[in-house]
Amino acid sequence: MLSESDIQQASLPPRGWNSYDAFSWIISEQEFFQNAELISQRLRVHGYEYVVVDYLWYRKKVPGAYSNSLGFDVIDEWGRMLPDPGRWPSSNGGKGFSEVARKGGAYTEGGRVWRAKDIAIPERSCAWMSNGFMSVNTKLGAGRAFLRSLYEQYAAWGVDLVKHDCVFGADLDLNEITYVSEILSQINRPFVYSLSPGTSVTPTLAKDVSGLVNMYRITGDDWDTWGDVKAHFNIARDLSTANMIGAKGLKGRSWPDLDMLPFGWLTDAGSNEGPHRYCRLTLEEKRSQMTLWAFAKSPLMYGGDFPYVTSSKNSKSKYHHQIGKPKRSTKGKKRIHSLRFIRCTESKASGWSVENLNQNLERICWKGSLENEQQNPFCVHKRELQYQLDGKGMYQEDYRGKHQLFATNQMRVCLDGSPKRKVTSKEHKRGSFSPCRMDSNQIWELKSNGTLVNSYSGLCATVNYIEANVGSGGVRSWIATGRRGEVYLAFFNLSDEQKTRIYAKTSFLAKVLPDRRINSCQGKEVWSGKNVVTTQGTIAMDVEVHGCALFVLYCS
Repeated sequence: MLSESDIQQASLPPRGWNSYDAFSWIISEQEFFQNAELISQRLRVHGYEYVVVDYLWYRKKVPGAYSNSLGFDVIDEWGRMLPDPGRWPSSNGGKGFSEVARKGGAYTEGGRVWRAKDIAIPERSCAWMSNGFMSVNTKLGAGRAFLRSLYEQYAAWGVDLVKHDCVFGADLDLNEITYVSEILSQINRPFVYSLSPGTSVTPTLAKDVSGLVNMYRITGDDWDTWGDVKAHFNIARDLSTANMIGAKGLKGRSWPDLDMLPFGWLTDAGSNEGPHRYCRLTLEEKRSQMTLWAFAKSPLMYGGDFPYVTSSKNSKSKYHHQIGKPKRSTKGKKRIHSLRFIRCTESKASGWSVENLNQNLERICWKGSLENEQQNPFCVHKRELQYQLDGKGMYQEDYRGKHQLFATNQMRVCLDGSPKRKVTSKEHKRGSFSPCRMDSNQIWELKSNGTLVNSYSGLCATVNYIEANVGSGGVRSWIATGRRGEVYLAFFNLSDEQKTRIYAKTSFLAKVLPDRRINSCQGKEVWSGKNVVTTQGTIAMDVEVHGCALFVLYCS
């Protein structure tokens, strides 16, 4: 065994590239190698050393396969996932992700041969991928043997980082995290251990896992919307205040993870389509996201398809017109969708229609009362229910033509048909739908007359448009110090309304940094390149909507 002094894993927040934002689950070996080569050539010198194949690398890319489908996975006789050789030709012959494969054996205990199905915990299936993941029973010797075989196989393939899904946050399985950490601690090579996703994370929960891992997500999935970026400010502040940034971790340090950077050429969540659109964040919003991630010392994993954005024919000048300005409301009001439930015989119940996103994914949208063509419709993704067999092997007719409806940016939450509450698009965006489950309250049928009927209540969903007050969103600031004595200061304007003048007094900086002598400062604002100097003991700048100012200061 190597001593702790010999290995310092994740001494800095890990940096690299992750395939999910650009390719969802469908990335091929060629696409992966193209991104890996460019990351190595252009970003490795800046510390970007990991290229991560995200989930479902073992799923066959064939008609009928999608993110939560059944029956398309490549697994060995012991229930361990293997790369799909159709997508990963170099894995042919059981080579996995390397030229060296490690073959295990069935686990025998007390004269019994245990199979993968014997060690699963079906009631702990992953809420957002019920047909994909479930917990392993670590109380069983067979369960522990399976996990050990799995991670030792990854190590034999040469894997340097593993991303463990659906065991943290609202899906917490501390037993499995603890045992996997124990396995990795005994592997005689660096192996970064990452947890994801991290909904409902608190500082207390972070303290429970930080010493077992090297990075752990503290939010749900982050996509290219301002709402997603803005949602990270409070939790990043809370984890920083709790001194969790760079705390002791598995054979090194651990870092709260704010998720990938959804910049460049992207796909959509849960899509069967590769990169096909440019990031929707404005330039100001991207700067705010990058600045917050840096101040919070989050792992930095670029999410876009790197060959596209680095190609000379796809230079920034070609698609700069796609980067719009944030929409601003008028007189503190904006119109949002309000979803409610009425009798299906009412005329207002009709107005739903299906839109095809690709050959395997559809969404259902309300267009019954749009006031103009520019108004965004209320949409939910459609997931066909898996046909279930009865005792005679016949399909249950009740499920034919019916489906669940899940939030566009959070596949793990589904629309409930309760008539007792209204659901606004703001709630929908925050993922306040209920976790998906086989419940008649979450089963819907779209009729030919454009009505959307709930199987439990028999009521139909309809959408109204309501006026909502728009809050300012507030102002935030972060401060940090550098290795050469410099002070980093960031102002963030979270407002949806207007440019805001933000300032800080040097007396405040001195209070926050009591070991520094701070009377006056001078330096530069990074994004504008402007020189700055304190005036009457104050640093001030006008900051655009959703934007930030980043100062590098030298104080005396």
